[in-house]
Amino acid sequence: MARIIHVEERVQIPEGVRVQVDSSRVRVEGPRGVVERDFSHARGILISLRDSEVVVEAYMADRRVKALVGTIASHIRNMITGVTKGYRYRLKIVYSHFPVTVVYDKQNKVVRIKNFIGEKADRVARVYGNVDVRVEGSDVIVEGVDIEEVGLTAASIERATRVKDRDRRVFVDGIYIYSREVAGE
Repeated sequence: MARIIHVEERVQIPEGVRVQVDSSRVRVEGPRGVVERDFSHARGILISLRDSEVVVEAYMADRRVKALVGTIASHIRNMITGVTKGYRYRLKIVYSHFPVTVVYDKQNKVVRIKNFIGEKADRVARVYGNVDVRVEGSDVIVEGVDIEEVGLTAASIERATRVKDRDRRVFVDGIYIYSREVAGE
């Protein structure tokens, strides 16, 4: 197994974004909000600030550690994109017979799906973190600064309307993710 002496990835910090690095904790502040992330699970990876960039590096790295350097740099890029532009997932409400009503309960941080396939009980999807959910016609729009929280919330809504014991080609009722995008573009 060959080892690489030094692996390094640099992430540029754009204007209007502040990045703080405290050993393995990274905090990114921008015009849309703040995202914090702890990378302490990544042993042997050094994260530091130099000039106007974040440097992620490792010494004597095997291929697993080399891949981890690229992954952490990518996470930091996603954090910077989140606080400057934000992320948006679009979901489509699909039903054939029973009209479905979707309501975002901001106080309890849940999305309630009412009358799904004629069920009397509401189906409930959890909203993760600091995410905004809007219902516009037959679309559910999930927006936020942390790509993981936005993705988890959209997946939670999609999973809440999963139907078992029926043919998915015929029975298409549900709420489905159809678009993932950077909100500021």
